[in-house]
Amino acid sequence: MRILHVSTRLILGGSQENTVLSCEEQARRGHEVHLAFGPIHGPEGSLLTRVQAFNRGVLGTPIRPIGLHEIAGLVREVRPLQDLRTVGALETLIERLTPDVVHTHSSKAGIVGRMAAWNVRRRVKGTLRIVHTIHGPPFMPVEGSPAQRMKIRALNGAYSLLERFAARRCDAIVSVADAMTEQFLARGIGSEHQYTTVRSGMNVGEFLNAAGRRPEVRARLGLTDSEFVVGTVARLAEHKGHDDVLEAFRDDLRERPNWRLLWVGDGWWRQRLLDRATGEFGLGVCELDKGHVPTAATRVILTGLVMPERVPDLMASMDVLVHASLREGLPRTVPQALLAGACPVAYDVDGTREVCVDGETGRLIRPHDVEGLREAVRGLEASETVRAGCVERGRAMVEREFSVKAMCDGLERVYAG
Repeated sequence: MRILHVSTRLILGGSQENTVLSCEEQARRGHEVHLAFGPIHGPEGSLLTRVQAFNRGVLGTPIRPIGLHEIAGLVREVRPLQDLRTVGALETLIERLTPDVVHTHSSKAGIVGRMAAWNVRRRVKGTLRIVHTIHGPPFMPVEGSPAQRMKIRALNGAYSLLERFAARRCDAIVSVADAMTEQFLARGIGSEHQYTTVRSGMNVGEFLNAAGRRPEVRARLGLTDSEFVVGTVARLAEHKGHDDVLEAFRDDLRERPNWRLLWVGDGWWRQRLLDRATGEFGLGVCELDKGHVPTAATRVILTGLVMPERVPDLMASMDVLVHASLREGLPRTVPQALLAGACPVAYDVDGTREVCVDGETGRLIRPHDVEGLREAVRGLEASETVRAGCVERGRAMVEREFSVKAMCDGLERVYAG
């Protein structure tokens, strides 16, 4: 098949990694794969270099390289005139490539990409199949002041209208979690027969292998066996829950000398969060990407931006992974943590409960329940046996459902109709 994937931004993020892994595996299987994406900028990193390395054969010789197409107007922000021009640019690309499948990802690329593919299909009367993946909800939590709540409700209503419009212009919708299907159908988006759940694939072996390197990884980070490491792997950005993490563990980090908070990632909120950690809570911070070395006073270790291939080792260094994000489809970090040997503690949002089963494969906490977050992690620190049991039970399910092979097998069934 000739497959065109459309993604808004190739930053370092879960949906983008899912898309890139899909492209790589499909190219290895002999499909002709193309990837259209918008401009990449800012502190959140880029996956473009990974795709370029794949095309050079660094990650194993591809049967065919992935075609790369940057679409200048494809940006995250809503800009009506520019968005219409972007639809036109994508139509031109689709007409030139004549793909068998156009597969769009996330909300913005999903709306303009499906519109463009639908317009081309109507004109050429072809057999083009249009598929969209929901990686996470575009709808924001309704919270804040009355004015903020009103604004969020209006935005959510607008997104619902756009998603209903786009759903009528595609053949199939892939959800990374059953919760996404339920939420979208509840808003009248698409028809039940359009939806299929396909778990977000990951390189399972890399995380399993990293678990065996835990002692040497911790040593490189300046961590000893006696230190209890609570980690996060997420962009330092709004809705990712880093403020709740600071609130939950500030006392433990000050009063328990063996506690460490390991933040993996970077983002626009970096300096604001570090200012809270040092100024408001008086915590010693070590920024590894700036050449800092942890000392006895260090309580928060920030890695800065890291490429995906480093994430397995960093997760293996953790005792507990805390995922306090407020918006997720199904967070990839939770199954990845189980593979790497870290017990997850996560907010009960969207599809998180489909992999983090409370008391079985981790701990599930109500959103913004800072006290519950604190008590769950304290309980896990007290019992290495409980942590190990959660990891053991979770791994088997993750190995079965979250491999790249399983994901691409599922996508091929969707493509075939």
